[in-house]
Amino acid sequence: MFILDEKVIATHLENGVIRKIKGYIDELMVVELKWQKGMVGDIHTHPHCQCGYIIKGSFEANMNGEKQLLKAGDCFYAAQDVPHGLVCLEDDSLMIDIFTPMRGDFIK
Repeated sequence: MFILDEKVIATHLENGVIRKIKGYIDELMVVELKWQKGMVGDIHTHPHCQCGYIIKGSFEANMNGEKQLLKAGDCFYAAQDVPHGLVCLEDDSLMIDIFTPMRGDFIK
């Protein structure tokens, strides 16, 4: 399977973040997220394991109440049902989220 960026339809989320689902199978999903300074990914939980990789920019991450500054090249891992969230600290920040299993709630 090949995923060409020009053919991926972007979704504008309620918080302003732009999400592109780059591909998925039942066991795995890759998602690109574009953020602007001040955008917030509220603290939430889900039954999926998640790894977030920061490509560009910086974020304040909150994992189960512990805060950490993350910049390009850093990542976080959120196990199932662990409360986590982000605050974007720079315009044009970009990250990749990887989920297992795939997020059925992201697919329309």
